[in-house]
Amino acid sequence: MKRRTFCLGMGLTMGSLCVPPAVPATAAARGGAALDNLHETVARAARDLAANRSLRLAVLIPQGSLANVAPVAEAFGAATGIAVDLKEEPVDTISARMVVDTMSGGGTCDLALPATFNLPDLVEAGAVVNLDAFAAKYEPAGFRTSALFSLGDQYKGNLYGYQTDGDAYLMFYHRDWLEDPDERKRFADRHGYELKVPETWEELDTAMAFFHRPEEQRYGGALFRAANYIAWEFWIRFHAKGFWPFDEDLEPQIDNAAGVAALEELLAASRSLAPSVRTDTFDANFRTFERGNIFCNIGWGGTQKHLNRPDSRMRGRLAFGPTPGGYVDGRLLTVPYFNWGWNYTVSSGSQTPEIAYLFALYASSPEMSTRAVREPAGYFDPFRSEHYRDPQIVEAYSSEFLFVHRRSMARSIPDLYLKGQGEYFDALRENLIKADSGLIDAQEALTRTAMQWRQTTRRNGRQSQIEQWTFLRSRYPQDVRALLR
Repeated sequence: MKRRTFCLGMGLTMGSLCVPPAVPATAAARGGAALDNLHETVARAARDLAANRSLRLAVLIPQGSLANVAPVAEAFGAATGIAVDLKEEPVDTISARMVVDTMSGGGTCDLALPATFNLPDLVEAGAVVNLDAFAAKYEPAGFRTSALFSLGDQYKGNLYGYQTDGDAYLMFYHRDWLEDPDERKRFADRHGYELKVPETWEELDTAMAFFHRPEEQRYGGALFRAANYIAWEFWIRFHAKGFWPFDEDLEPQIDNAAGVAALEELLAASRSLAPSVRTDTFDANFRTFERGNIFCNIGWGGTQKHLNRPDSRMRGRLAFGPTPGGYVDGRLLTVPYFNWGWNYTVSSGSQTPEIAYLFALYASSPEMSTRAVREPAGYFDPFRSEHYRDPQIVEAYSSEFLFVHRRSMARSIPDLYLKGQGEYFDALRENLIKADSGLIDAQEALTRTAMQWRQTTRRNGRQSQIEQWTFLRSRYPQDVRALLR
C-alpha cells in the first residue's frame, strides 16, 4: 500500500496529479530558496543556540518509525553537535505516556510523535507546547504551501505540531481479477454495467459480493472489522451520504436515516469479507491481502510499502482508487479521509523547547522529510508535494499508487480532532462491533452512540468543543462542505 497506470473509472489525468499545487509568485520568491536549504538553516540556528553546550534531545517515537526517524536524527546530530536519543513506544500508548510524563513532572522527553488525532487531548492536558511564536521566528514563507494535509497540526487555530506522515485511506484492488475477460463479461451480464474501480460504496459492495466465493477460498474484501479499526469505514460511508457527523451545535446526526442506511450497508458488506477480518491487526491485514485470493482492501501507504516489496506476491498486480463516495443531489461526493498520521510535537517538560522545536522543523523540512519517507522499512508516507517527485519514493510505492495517494491527501477530510476523540470513537466502535456481531440492529447502535456522544460533549465543555468543531468544519475541502448538511 506498478508498473503501468491503472486508474479505471477515476476520471483523472496524470497531469492533474503530478503538477505541484500552484504557489503564489510572492510566496515562491520569498520562500523557494529558503525551503531548499531549510534543513541547513535550521541546523545552524540550533547549533548557535546550543552554544557549545553538551546537549541531548530525547524523542519519543512510535514503534515502526525508527527506520524513518533514525537517519534524520543522525544528520541533525552531525550538523549541530546535539545528540538525539530515540525512544520507541507502542503506537497505542505513546500519547498516554506523554500525559503521564507531564502530570508527574518527569520531563523524560523533549519531543514526541503522537498520532494526529490525539493532539487536542494533549493540548488540553498541557502536554505539548504552543509553537506559534517559534514558527513566526523560524518557519520560512511557503513552508506549508507544499504540505498536502496540515489541519491536524492545529488546535483552535494554533500550531502544536508538524505532520510527518501522510495517512490518507485508499482502496487496493486485485488488478488481475478486474482485467479478467471472463469475469468482466459475467459481471456486466449480471449487473448491467462494466466492472471497474468503484466510484461509490454501492459499486464496491456489489463488486465484493460478485467476487466472494468462499467455497473456492476466494473472498470479496479484507476491509477491517476488528474493534480498533471498524469505525473508520463507517466514518467515510456516513460522510458519503451527505451529512456532517454533528450539526453546528455539536448535536449528533449519525443516528439519522442516512446513518442507519450507511451502517446497514456496512453490515451487509461484512458478508463478503475474508474470515480473519474481525481479528486481523493492521499489519496482519497486510499479510492476509497479500495471499492474492481477495478482491480488495483498504489501507494506507504503509500497506503499499508492504505489498510493493520485491518479494511480495502482489507487487505489480494492484489497481488503486480513492475510498468510494456516494451521490448527493445528483453529484458524486467523495470524501478521502486522513485517519492516522504522526506529528512532531514539543513536550511541555522539555528544558530546551526552542531547540526541540528546531529539530521538529528540521525533520519536517523538504530534504529531511523526503529522506524519512524514502525508507522502505518505515511506515511514514508522503505528505509534501516534493515527496512525489523523488525517484526512491516512487520506487518504494509505485507511480500508480502515488497518483491516487496525492490526490486523496490534497482532498482529505479530517479525523474528529476534538478533545475526547478517543471517547467519541470508542463509543462508536463499541456499538458498531455489537451491530456487526448481530447483538443489536443498526438503529440501536447509532442511537446509543449519539447518546454517549452527547455525554462526552457535556463532560468536555460544550462551548469549547463547538469552538473547535466550527474550526474543523471550516477546513473541510470546499467541494465537500458544499454537499454536506
